[in-house]
Amino acid sequence: MIAIDNVLLSDEVIEEQFVCDLNSCKGGCCVDGDCGAPLTEEETKIIAKVYPKIKSYLVPEYIAEIEKQGTHVTDDEYDLVTPTVNGGICVYGYTDELGIVKCGFEKAWKDGVIKFQKPISCHLYPIRIKQMPGYEAVNYEPRKTLCKPACKLGRKLKVPVYKFLKDSLVRKFGAEFYEALDAVAKKMQKDKA
Repeated sequence: MIAIDNVLLSDEVIEEQFVCDLNSCKGGCCVDGDCGAPLTEEETKIIAKVYPKIKSYLVPEYIAEIEKQGTHVTDDEYDLVTPTVNGGICVYGYTDELGIVKCGFEKAWKDGVIKFQKPISCHLYPIRIKQMPGYEAVNYEPRKTLCKPACKLGRKLKVPVYKFLKDSLVRKFGAEFYEALDAVAKKMQKDKA
């Protein structure tokens, strides 16, 4: 385990390699899961506020689900999450012309319509964060089958998980945290050599 401030990271965040391969998985992490994407309390407020601005990016069937379920729902295990369509795709997803599921928030963000990129749990995937008393546990949890191509591509390109997720780690924990993590990773690699 790696401890930085009040964050405990599994060694796999540094040791494993990962690069999303959307041509292979087709954005399956937005479809396949026990529930929608985990949300923070703050994110639920942001989503409720920006929802009218992103409606034009969403499929009418998904809009109907949001109107029925709300902009977020509560899950027994994960608490606040995005709604899904029949327990599958996230209501904020859409399928592009190549058959890849992408995020309506991120598309609107890239277009400059909103300032919210997407839920941090989505941005950090395949890392999952669990709030514990006094600290946050950060674990590498790719889906065994769905993420197999991403693990293979990461090994081929030699990109550690933490480097692939640099932007999202900085967004969540800050630049100083990321610099400390990078220093730990370099020391661990040097010690192994």
